[in-house]
Amino acid sequence: MRSYAAQRALLAVVQLAVLSVLVFVLTSLLPGDAADLRFTETLTPEQVARLRAELGLDQPAPERFVHWLGNVLTGDLGTSLISGGPVADIVRSSIGATLVLTLATLAVVVPLAVALGIVMGTRENGRIDRAITSVTLALSAIPDFVIAVVLVAVFSLRLGWLPATWIGGDLPALLVLPVAVLFGRTVCLLSRQVRAGTINALHAEYVVQARRLGVPRRQLLLRHVLPNAAVPGVQELARTGDTLLGGVLVVEAIFAIPGFATALVDGVETRDIPTVQGLTLVLAVAALLINLAADLVCNRLVPRTATLR
Repeated sequence: MRSYAAQRALLAVVQLAVLSVLVFVLTSLLPGDAADLRFTETLTPEQVARLRAELGLDQPAPERFVHWLGNVLTGDLGTSLISGGPVADIVRSSIGATLVLTLATLAVVVPLAVALGIVMGTRENGRIDRAITSVTLALSAIPDFVIAVVLVAVFSLRLGWLPATWIGGDLPALLVLPVAVLFGRTVCLLSRQVRAGTINALHAEYVVQARRLGVPRRQLLLRHVLPNAAVPGVQELARTGDTLLGGVLVVEAIFAIPGFATALVDGVETRDIPTVQGLTLVLAVAALLINLAADLVCNRLVPRTATLR
């Protein structure tokens, strides 16, 4: 377990190094910069050039990368070209709402998806299995913005039960509609992976032999089937972060949530490159840590998964 954890941690470090290069290169390829967006009829080309020099935008890309990476290694994500404040402050001020929304979604989705996956897996191709599969697939096929618009129109504008934006109201009420929008796609993906893991575990030779020996069904499910069924579920849960990020971006825009995705979009629109780089790097580190944790959990549940990779 320790050697596997060390190998995965080393791989994560290498991946982070590659990601840092990709983040810098891709953000540097954005057309225009903060100085271009500030260009108005009141500024002469000389003043724009002076502004670009003050912002450090006239330096060669390799020099800017070395400077940026050196600051990152010391915990400094840079300074915003628009606000003039530390990028770390933007991260701290925006990440709270996104974390609350993401954790609330996972708190609803994970228990329900695991339960649905086990129910479907233990009733393979039965009526319940087909019914749940049809409903979850239908929900996942509907775009997030369509669900959001319909929910806002019905429950906020027509019935007046729930707030339509993040402004005003109690936190539980504010979370209902955004979580409902993110629910469909994530519960479908996760429950289907748990279903597949449950079916594979139930068809495994050792489980079939345990049935022949008269092992009680409850003990069989809890001690033998569930740990193996949880492996694809945990791996899918790590990948769900990408799905949630895309959904959170839409949800934050529709419900006016001042979160992480909103800050990232604002940074791109204003060509605030240090802010975009800092926010993107934080997302990359979070994704690496989540996947590392998922692999370690899977290895703990079923140690042979480490040798299957």
